[in-house]
Amino acid sequence: MLALQERDLAVAAVQKDLDALLPEEAVLDAELAAQTKALDDAQAAVGSAETRRQELEARIAGYKQMQERRRQQLEYVRGAKEAATMMAEIDMARGVLVKEEAEFVRSADWVIEAEKKLKDQVKAHAAVVALQAEARAALAERRGAIEARLATAAEARAGAAEAVRSQLLVRYERIRRGRTPVVLVPLRQDACSHCNTAVPLQRRQLILQGQSLESCEGCGVLLYVEE
Repeated sequence: MLALQERDLAVAAVQKDLDALLPEEAVLDAELAAQTKALDDAQAAVGSAETRRQELEARIAGYKQMQERRRQQLEYVRGAKEAATMMAEIDMARGVLVKEEAEFVRSADWVIEAEKKLKDQVKAHAAVVALQAEARAALAERRGAIEARLATAAEARAGAAEAVRSQLLVRYERIRRGRTPVVLVPLRQDACSHCNTAVPLQRRQLILQGQSLESCEGCGVLLYVEE
């Protein structure tokens, strides 16, 4: 079981090395995600500017059609009051149309500006991807090497586990999943070397004689005698 514990500690050490890569990868991912979001926002801004321009164009066309209908209707109006009302509507609609056309002209600048920002953001995104390429390749190489070590350590651990009796292995695994990854600790004089809890004499004798692996009443680890 001591061999199994050594293999578990070895696996944990390699896993720690693997986990140490996560912050570096997270920094790169966060930087790329920020650039990707900025690119998506720039693309959305172009779409929004183009949609706004199309909406203005459609509204202007609609206003012009309405104006044309009013002018045609005006030809058939005979009463002065009715004609004056119709002219007022035409003048009011003309004012609205002038404002819409002015905004339509400005909308071309909005599209141009949005497209310029998009081009700049495409370049910025590509620059970040290129800049990160070497760092990501180095990280991938390190990760691959560590994962190979982890696979080797896990294989050795599996071999050590096969050498342990099933009943003991169940106890070992249960304790390892608990409060401490260290399952077997040596007896120090009359106490557990992990938590310093005193071990009753009768149980201590069983441990010293090698008749059984006794659990510590304080922390639950298995106690053994160092040779």
